[in-house]
Amino acid sequence: MARIVETITAGSMAELRARRDQETVADMLELRLDGVRDLDVAGALAGRCLPAIVTCRAAWEGGRFDGSEEERLRFLNQAVDLGAEFVDVEDRANHAAVRRSATTRLVLSRHDFEGMPADLFDCVRQMRQAGADVVKVAVTARTLRDCVTLKQAVDGDEAHVALAMGPAGWVTRLWPAWLGSEWTYGGTAAPGQVPTRELARRYRAATTSSATRAYAVLGKPIAHSASPAMLNAAFAHAGLDVVYLPLEVGCADEFFAVADALRLEGASVTAPMKKVVLTDAVCVDDLVTRIGALNTLKRSSSGGWEGRNFDVEGFLAPIARRAVPVEGQRACIVGAGGAARAVAWALVSAGARVEISARRREQADALAADLGAASSPWPPTGAWDLLINTTPVGTWPDVETLPFDADRVLGGADGRVVYDLVYNPEETALIRAARRAGATTIGGLDMLVSQACRQFEWWTNLPAPREVMEEAAREFLSQRSEPQSH
Repeated sequence: MARIVETITAGSMAELRARRDQETVADMLELRLDGVRDLDVAGALAGRCLPAIVTCRAAWEGGRFDGSEEERLRFLNQAVDLGAEFVDVEDRANHAAVRRSATTRLVLSRHDFEGMPADLFDCVRQMRQAGADVVKVAVTARTLRDCVTLKQAVDGDEAHVALAMGPAGWVTRLWPAWLGSEWTYGGTAAPGQVPTRELARRYRAATTSSATRAYAVLGKPIAHSASPAMLNAAFAHAGLDVVYLPLEVGCADEFFAVADALRLEGASVTAPMKKVVLTDAVCVDDLVTRIGALNTLKRSSSGGWEGRNFDVEGFLAPIARRAVPVEGQRACIVGAGGAARAVAWALVSAGARVEISARRREQADALAADLGAASSPWPPTGAWDLLINTTPVGTWPDVETLPFDADRVLGGADGRVVYDLVYNPEETALIRAARRAGATTIGGLDMLVSQACRQFEWWTNLPAPREVMEEAAREFLSQRSEPQSH
């Protein structure tokens, strides 16, 4: 198991100590002395309630200390003399000048903000040979495969911390035990960091281990997804030792390779992967074959993959709950991607008269031909009873964007229904515009929760805790709507 470290940065000693003393979730603190104008090492350490890693990062390694190297190393030696639990010094610095102590462990670190260093394996070996108590390596991941390479580089019994910066590297921050890391960093001090509370409560980073079972959501981009909040809450509620991870990936080969390294047991599949992962490596049912897209994967007993599509059930459930008629109704689908395929199949099967409108007419034509629907020009025109947006337009952070000219398409929509599959934010710009036009509206969160419940049940053979999952999703969305301090 790994510990969670809250990174504390500040411009003054008063601010540093205040932020230090406010922390109640982390197991340790990283006190970043670089950037503190009135630096007092003794003041930074005195009265601390948690173990501390003292760091005074040089500007040449991404830090904010712009004084002399002699002065910087003197600050670190003061921290050693004052009994700091850890002192972090760069491998490329004169780390031999930092004193050793029976009470202070030396962290030797290397950062690459551009990518994966070609000499990564040699670098780790040399840092270990230099006598570091803990080797810390931070690289920038461009693909998920980079995370696997990082894991291989630090593999061994020696104490280490390994993390990959960038969206492709989230797994290294959220599941540190997978890499055997001593700890992971939380907070908002650096780009890509995850708030400590999320690490502790959503991902249970301090209690998961290398034996923890793993599931994931696949897509690109994936930061907007509420699935990790929902499904981690469901697994925790069920008392299962499972972590559910966001994996930013757009290539099937990359996913299947990394899935083996992560020992993934299942995955939710979102854009643009719903059709991409539909390969010969996946055994699917008749529904997936008819639709031509899937949204859920599960490891089979033989170690292969099974695929299902619960988008159909998820899409129809909110319609049924609101008693919205479908048979014989005129339905206009906006978009022609993987989600549109499931929606079109569901509506055609339910007896609706379906038209598909997409910016790329050839995609709309092809999808309509596949599923027995019609295609129409862009933007949507003509009469309709039910309009469904299956595109990602309006998703956080571009929350004010509309998929089409609302005045032109929604004018006089009294008595009609607009269904937006976008759920982040919960109330989209399209939903607001439709309501102003007099339409009944259905948001995407209801569908998201419904299909996630089916995924959970397929994976676990347990009843899904719907209320727990919906509450977790709403909390996630409310956090995304709040102004960010960093």
